[in-house]
Amino acid sequence: MKLTQFPRSILPILSRGNRGYYAWLLFLLLIMVWGAGGYAKQLNHGLVTTNMRDSVSWAFYIGNFTFLVGIAAAAVMLVIPAYIYNWKPIKEIVIFGELLAICAVVMSIGFIVVDIGNPLRFWHMLPGIGTMNFPSSMLSWDFFVLLTYLCINLVVVIHLLHRIFIKKDYNKKLVLTLVFVSIPMAVAIHTVTAFLYNAIPARPFWNSALLAPRFLASAFCSGPAILLILFQLLRKFTRFEIKDEAIWTIAELMVYAMFIYLFFSVAELFKEFYSGTEHLLYWQYLLFGIGDNKELVPYSWASIIMGCIAFVLFLVPKTRKNFTTLNIGAVLIYASVYVEKGIALIIPGFTPDVLGQIYVYTPSMIEIRTAALIFSVGFLVFTFLVKIAIAIIFEDYRVEEPMPEQQQTLEKA
Repeated sequence: MKLTQFPRSILPILSRGNRGYYAWLLFLLLIMVWGAGGYAKQLNHGLVTTNMRDSVSWAFYIGNFTFLVGIAAAAVMLVIPAYIYNWKPIKEIVIFGELLAICAVVMSIGFIVVDIGNPLRFWHMLPGIGTMNFPSSMLSWDFFVLLTYLCINLVVVIHLLHRIFIKKDYNKKLVLTLVFVSIPMAVAIHTVTAFLYNAIPARPFWNSALLAPRFLASAFCSGPAILLILFQLLRKFTRFEIKDEAIWTIAELMVYAMFIYLFFSVAELFKEFYSGTEHLLYWQYLLFGIGDNKELVPYSWASIIMGCIAFVLFLVPKTRKNFTTLNIGAVLIYASVYVEKGIALIIPGFTPDVLGQIYVYTPSMIEIRTAALIFSVGFLVFTFLVKIAIAIIFEDYRVEEPMPEQQQTLEKA
């Protein structure tokens, strides 16, 4: 079967499923409709419908964008042991990490589109078509590496699934080459995202050389946390098979990432609080508040506490190999990084503003509905991709090949 015929052959997979599958699709479609209504209001009236203002011009959208870039980069946590060290228990599940990376990149690009206001401006981001202000614009660099990373993962996934579908060996040279390229690209997408913040010297809260390493370390915690829970759900409700050994190995790799993340955070805090410069004001607002303005304090400490608890649960072998405590730790580290990227990273960078004023920002319902739209689209695409992958890899899905006379008739038609 030719590659061009592959998409049409696998479409019937999406229509098969039990009541739970269709209920999940219906739920996502309802969320999409609800979110689309909010985004329609933003398109009609502009970004003034959000709670972003001159004082806080990056907020909920960019926070989600940053978090999702980290999720996309986390696929490398499965790629390295699978293909570089040829570790078989991981190798059978690495494709799902790549599917997660594809959907995360799509969602992160979606948050760029809604944040720039008029979506027609997005064509300027397209290489060779729009005006990207390349190479002076860090956003153009960020979009370039995201697009490259997306294309690499798409080619690898499509090639592997197609070869499995037609029962032929995959092109090892092609796949290994792309996998080797994807490793530095995974590092690059989150590094360049960190440079977006570093490139604003007027915002000292982000002006740290440790920001990019912290981004990568946090990504290598939160991304695999999603996969740990996903693999257990797939193993329970589908014919997907994964050994406990593989899950525990992923959890062990996460421990190293968590330690590096916590170490970098402590080093950053020591530098700021020991030096005691005027730049400490932003950290004070985040951790302790300024005067009566303590809006972010509960969120920042919740993120810290959840991250520390998750680190202990993953560090101790007994709790790491217990699925109850393992899942609790995975949820805690995911929530910790999401709060840190969505709230504790963006808002303190703008607060207080250059005039010393404090603008209290909270996401508007329009922003929440628009974010729900993007996440529901991402979850829908991920659901379809996972269903296709499971049917081809584990359920031996096939389509009946037409007889020669039928093939000639189809070609003539």
